Amino acid sequence: MRKGTKVMAKIVYGAGISHSPLLILNPSDWELRSQDDYINPSLNTSDGRWLSYQELEAEAGTAHEKQARCEVYVEKHSAAQKALDRIAADLAASAPDVVLIVGDDQRENFGEDNQPALAVFYGDKVTMSAEHFGHEDAPVWARNVAVGYAMDQAHCFPGSPALGVDVIQGLMERHFDVTAMGNPVEPCKRGFGHAFGFVIRRLLGDRSVPILPILLNTYYPPNVPSAARCFGLGQALRESIEASKCALRVAVIASGGLSHFIVDEALDREVLRAISEGDSEALVSIPREALNSGSSEILNWITVAAALEGHQPSWSEYYPVYRTPAGTGVGVAFASWKLGI
Repeated sequence: MRKGTKVMAKIVYGAGISHSPLLILNPSDWELRSQDDYINPSLNTSDGRWLSYQELEAEAGTAHEKQARCEVYVEKHSAAQKALDRIAADLAASAPDVVLIVGDDQRENFGEDNQPALAVFYGDKVTMSAEHFGHEDAPVWARNVAVGYAMDQAHCFPGSPALGVDVIQGLMERHFDVTAMGNPVEPCKRGFGHAFGFVIRRLLGDRSVPILPILLNTYYPPNVPSAARCFGLGQALRESIEASKCALRVAVIASGGLSHFIVDEALDREVLRAISEGDSEALVSIPREALNSGSSEILNWITVAAALEGHQPSWSEYYPVYRTPAGTGVGVAFASWKLGI
């Protein structure tokens, strides 16, 4: 390196991926997830209402009956796995030194007694939670999901302490009050959840690449950040990375989404369109009532899209997966930004 050359971190790759259990299970097991839909009293609509399955069916009828079949599941499972393989290859080709994952905590690290809106982990060991999935008395499918999420035991993966500190300080300087997370005192009782474990297991495989978790509270009122706040966070995140003196190649990945537990194709396609076309006004205008429960993970995508502002995705895929005739399921989506750096 020439004398006087400025050393800094840089973003070399970006991605957005869904992390549904359906992406771990065999398609023949997808209907097991629909059993929960039939008894769920709080299915979230995009206009902010909460319905039982019976109430949803009274409104929507059985319009998606032909989609809620095993032969359709097989097709969509195959397409989704090909998209994940493609993202894993794109990620490997970018040769990142750190993978920064924007995900949401679902009572793995935090709880009702202490729920930060935004947290950044700067410890040296990313320890997975083994408290929420795959207990010995759980059904076989749930134990398989636990393995795919790296939540079958307290697996440890390398963190990125130096960049973590720089990101925390950079966000603070840019007016984001950050909860700073170091290594937990009792890692066996706390740990990271599926938003992070799925990325590690499915995209990195056996490769050991340091992880930098960014945790958003997308799920739990009253301190869920708005779409506009998350877009601003993504912009500040990019600036904080680029201001770091760490000479690191950074991949940024949004984990989760899109719409669930009632599939809203119109919402999902509008989010992907806005991301593809750089329509920030559309992204920041998504109303809170459209971002409840699992659909709230769209906020992770908005954050990463803002961090990659000015770059269009190299490719994207979308598969609405209907588990029941009335339209419950998940909008499975993937996007890849090959920045060419």
